[in-house]
Amino acid sequence: MPTDYSVLALISATALFAGFIDSLVGGGGLIQIPVLFTALPHELPATLFGTNKISSVFGTSYAAGRYARRVQIPWRTTLPAALFAFAFSYLGAMAVAWLPREFLRPLILVLLVVSAAYTFWHKDFGAIHRPQYDGRRELAYALVMGGAIGFYEGFFGPGAGSFLIFFFIRFFGFDFLHASAAAKVVNIATNLAALGFFIPNGFYLPIVALAMASSNVLGSVIGTHLALRHGTGFVRRVFLLVVCALILKFAWDTFSG
Repeated sequence: MPTDYSVLALISATALFAGFIDSLVGGGGLIQIPVLFTALPHELPATLFGTNKISSVFGTSYAAGRYARRVQIPWRTTLPAALFAFAFSYLGAMAVAWLPREFLRPLILVLLVVSAAYTFWHKDFGAIHRPQYDGRRELAYALVMGGAIGFYEGFFGPGAGSFLIFFFIRFFGFDFLHASAAAKVVNIATNLAALGFFIPNGFYLPIVALAMASSNVLGSVIGTHLALRHGTGFVRRVFLLVVCALILKFAWDTFSG
């Protein structure tokens, strides 16, 4: 645990920015985790991941509550996806032991490029909210998406929130605002599943987690305010920026070594 207040201030500032981005389009972990590893190099990776998850679950929960008060979340699709995401995140965490994460990087890079290209070329993508409810088929899609994202979140993680938003729009007819709100609910489920392992095993730093959680919530306050004020067009632009940043990150990780 750091005694240097400048280190704690840096981590808190990072958590604020991460909460801002995450409340809009996901991707907060991509901001928080590298800073934690740099600022606290002597801590165990599991401890840093657990601390990050505590911070994230507070910011995401605030964002979900704020969206729920202003946006009608499509619970019929969102809840089954969240339940399967919760369950499959455990399987993803277990898979780390026998499947190298590096195998996923090229696939995730391709999916990110496809998501960015599709969103950029389809100008009306996510502009209109037209939920597609058709009984069992909708439920099946929600379970498959929730399971896949949950497994990915438990196994690897970065960009899961952005993938959720894209899938909610592409396959369920949501607009960016409703997709972002629904994604927060699923993110809460995956974060809680991870914390079910990290907290009982002591893999977290209480003081750092508390400071980060407070800052993350503040960032979430700002992000959700802007999203609800400026609507789907604003969220779409931030989504494209974050996905492009994810593409650069995964491209560097894939080809640099």
